[in-house]
Amino acid sequence: MPEVTIEWYVALSAILFSLGALGVLLRRNAIIIFMSIEMMLNSANLLFVAFSRHLGDLDGQVLVFFVITVAAAEVAVGLALIVTIFRTKSSINIDEINLMKG
Repeated sequence: MPEVTIEWYVALSAILFSLGALGVLLRRNAIIIFMSIEMMLNSANLLFVAFSRHLGDLDGQVLVFFVITVAAAEVAVGLALIVTIFRTKSSINIDEINLMKG
């Protein structure tokens, strides 16, 4: 059975990051945008762990811990904002957020 090399992890991470970036750029739903940002962060985590394993040190895995911590804080703040916007506008469409003036 062939061994999975570092190139496979880099390719998978690039695909996941590209899908996340497309989700952020093309979607107008705030929840989908946050899920796309999480996908981009997880693709970076995949690379950190893959290179950490490939190089034989723990630095990448320590970075993953910090990225997960930042992602959890981002989700908490983002979902609080989404709930607040939904209560006032009854919609979470990003295009309608600019109409919140006044």
